[in-house]
Amino acid sequence: MSAAAALMAAAEGGIIGDGRTGANLALAAGLLGLVLGGLAMTRAGRRISTGDPRTGGMAAIAAGVIGTVLAVLHLVTADGGPGTGNGLVGAVVAVPLGLGAALLGRRAVTCAAARTEQPRG
Repeated sequence: MSAAAALMAAAEGGIIGDGRTGANLALAAGLLGLVLGGLAMTRAGRRISTGDPRTGGMAAIAAGVIGTVLAVLHLVTADGGPGTGNGLVGAVVAVPLGLGAALLGRRAVTCAAARTEQPRG
């Protein structure tokens, strides 16, 4: 199975179960991205860091983009409207979650980059 076919099947919920599965998967990816981005931001603000905020930010960006893509694919392929059991409302909620995760991850990466650039003098 190609990557495009696997993404389409996951968005439709055909791999695991009912129509809500694709929306739940997108919600989980977006929420994971928000958590990773939040952790990366707290690490970027500290003077002594226990982890690399750039890596956490990049992971948040990746999870957010994956969640957004899965949510949009689910929105495009969902039959019926809200309240029909196809996970349409979950996919609508997952889009801003994924976008927020990607933006928070980007901010963590830029904060980490600004922190590593120390003024000389």
